[in-house]
Amino acid sequence: MSTELPHPLALLQCGESHDPFNVLGRQREGDIDLVRAFMPSAEEVEVEGLGPMRRLPDTDIFELRLTPAMLAELPTHYRLAWLEKGDGNRHTQVSPYSFAPLLADLDLHLFNEGRHHHVYRLLGAHQIEIDGIDGCRFAVWAPAVKRASVVGDFNGWNGQRHPMRNRGSSGIWELFIPGLRPGDLYKFEFVSEAGQLILKADPYGQAMTLRPDTASRVAAPSTYQWQDQGWMDQRAQWRWMNEPISIYEVHAGSWQRQPDGGFLSFRELADRLVPYVSDLGYTHIELLPVMEHPLDESWGYQVSGYFAPSARFGTADDLRYLIDRCHTAGIGVVLDWVPGHFPKDDFALARFTGKPVYEYADPRRGEHREWGTLIFDYGRREVANFLLANAVYWLEEFHIDGLRVDAVASMLYLDYSRDDGDWVPNQYGGRENLEAIEFLRHVNEVLHGRFPGALTFAEESTAWPMVSRPNWMGGLGFSMKWNMGWMNDTLSYFEHDPVHRRYHHNMLTFSQMYAYTENFVLPLSHDEVVHMKRSLLDKMPNDTWQQLANLRLLFAWQYAHPGKKLLFMGGELGQWYEWRSHEALDWPLLDHPNHRGIQSLVRDLNQLYRDRPALHRHDFEQDGFEWIDCHDSDHSILSLIRHGDGQSIVCLFNFTPVPHHNYRVGLPCAGTYSEILNSDATHYGGSNLGNAGRIVTTDQPWGDRACSAALCLPPLAAVFLQLDNRK
Repeated sequence: MSTELPHPLALLQCGESHDPFNVLGRQREGDIDLVRAFMPSAEEVEVEGLGPMRRLPDTDIFELRLTPAMLAELPTHYRLAWLEKGDGNRHTQVSPYSFAPLLADLDLHLFNEGRHHHVYRLLGAHQIEIDGIDGCRFAVWAPAVKRASVVGDFNGWNGQRHPMRNRGSSGIWELFIPGLRPGDLYKFEFVSEAGQLILKADPYGQAMTLRPDTASRVAAPSTYQWQDQGWMDQRAQWRWMNEPISIYEVHAGSWQRQPDGGFLSFRELADRLVPYVSDLGYTHIELLPVMEHPLDESWGYQVSGYFAPSARFGTADDLRYLIDRCHTAGIGVVLDWVPGHFPKDDFALARFTGKPVYEYADPRRGEHREWGTLIFDYGRREVANFLLANAVYWLEEFHIDGLRVDAVASMLYLDYSRDDGDWVPNQYGGRENLEAIEFLRHVNEVLHGRFPGALTFAEESTAWPMVSRPNWMGGLGFSMKWNMGWMNDTLSYFEHDPVHRRYHHNMLTFSQMYAYTENFVLPLSHDEVVHMKRSLLDKMPNDTWQQLANLRLLFAWQYAHPGKKLLFMGGELGQWYEWRSHEALDWPLLDHPNHRGIQSLVRDLNQLYRDRPALHRHDFEQDGFEWIDCHDSDHSILSLIRHGDGQSIVCLFNFTPVPHHNYRVGLPCAGTYSEILNSDATHYGGSNLGNAGRIVTTDQPWGDRACSAALCLPPLAAVFLQLDNRK
């Protein structure tokens, strides 16, 4: 490099130019007009129609001094032509350095304030047209670096070929590169303050390559034609608190597989999964994260491409097709969303500019020791805006009906899973992450305001108050919260041998002490059937018959208990082994009548839940629930009533294998009752004990009820009754 170069050109030559537009493109220096290009891979360069450019000695900088006549002929967007070193081929391109700044100052300001809900439309890579010229606009937030460049297969991954324009204190860099097409691969290259060369995938990239490759891909603008306007209009008017919500939780990579073990695409999932879920009667599908992630074994919970549907399953429009098919079949779609942490992979968000940008700098706040991941800096407005815009992106661009926010407890507490001395208190000396609290409230406020009828679910495992209460009440603003207490107590109870259940009766009754403090979902999720916890069926004690009967009883208990419902895929098959994310569910189980029976029970429970207002109208209110007898621990029997729209459903549960042929129970009013569900029916794989479908009350008082009936309670079974004729 020549030591006589002016300082700005010297910085350009050594790859550290902070503002290449100040020296490249058309320039006026003193009384001289010139065109300058930096072409480190070129043997010779010319401005098309005006003549060859001169290489500055010992540099890769080319100049063409313009005469008045040449200046008059120079178009605003002139074209360069050059011969590549090594191949001798001639290439042409409109100069990227002939374009004015791309992003409006107001957009930059809103982003820096953390208030740009659609910043994903600006940052990242976007196929656009400027002055009739097609190309791709790139923009990235990379504060305090010496240089930012776009690199890709179009420039030999040479970071000196396309340095970007710096937009001042905003920390944003931008560049329009003419001629690029959807599918082109790219990354961003930075020179850090310390002079380190860094290569990163695009945080806002809307497509990525399939692992183990880590490049971003220029995404094609969506051409998908939605067919779900009726669904979207209805959702906006939906009174979800009083309607049935039963969710089938799905891992897209292992619900089913190709014959060769490969993944199903989003479109193949649509063709198979939607009819299946519709047949089972679920109202919603919840997808484990489908954003791009490098490691299959993370199940999508360690996200590297927050805006990119995983290449494992297809394109963004393929995902839109799946969601659209769900909507036209009357099924909502909830997406798992992970704003709580991100992986340390070098190609992604970790130490994005050579130092922490997206994560807290202090590892006592910025690192999850337990998971080996990093924690977002929720107090940095641009980081909070990244996550907020990501939430908006999935609901707006993909018509997602709700987000289930993973690991909320890890966001709320500064000492989450940390030893003493390994966490930093907040400004008041407390353990609460005030910045994360404000972030969650803001996200919920924006989503509920912009998308009426859309839902947000919190997986929150502590007793944090008012998770599902509005911001104005002091809550976090979620629509619903997973009831982890109900799940833990219920599964623990069922794992006890029935002979001991009399001593643990309160594990089932205790939930009524807090059931209406939140809007609860009752989850039997993927987390309960992995990591040596065993499958739901395998958790059950004793012989095979009792295990199957217990599983049927568990599902009946879930649907009778107040709260919306969630079941992870495979539970309805009665899988014997834990979920294995690298292979399909054990579908051959359906060749066995007992497992088909479990599936049939789930189907019928969903139908009852949807058809009977008593089972869903007051899921979040005390008015919808009433104990008949919660004290019969000696027999491990519970009886209750669900109310709604003037209808009452009586639900009785026998948690032992001992049948009761004349079990007297007080009933809400005299008359004839139909047995609308019996989990011991032969159809479900049971012994077919029951009440011949009909119960008639007598005037014998029982407990605090004026009438009663003597019932047959089958072993390890639930019986649901509905009043047909009032006496």
